[in-house]
Amino acid sequence: MPLEFHIGALLNGVIYAVLGVVVLIVVLTATNSVLEKLTPYDLKTEIIDKQNTAIAVLAGLAALGVAIIIAAALH
Repeated sequence: MPLEFHIGALLNGVIYAVLGVVVLIVVLTATNSVLEKLTPYDLKTEIIDKQNTAIAVLAGLAALGVAIIIAAALH
């Protein structure tokens, strides 16, 4: 049983992957700016300098939620 190669299917996969990454970057940038406005402190300072794990979990869950929504929309 030989495997068939479909260039159209490969091209569709690449296009959707690139589209997903571009949309994810744009939406994560918007999400980050919203989180910065909702929280009374600088997220970067809290996560990196002060090692605040709770804020890192909050930012990670926001990113994961956005990624799941984008993946469902592109599926």
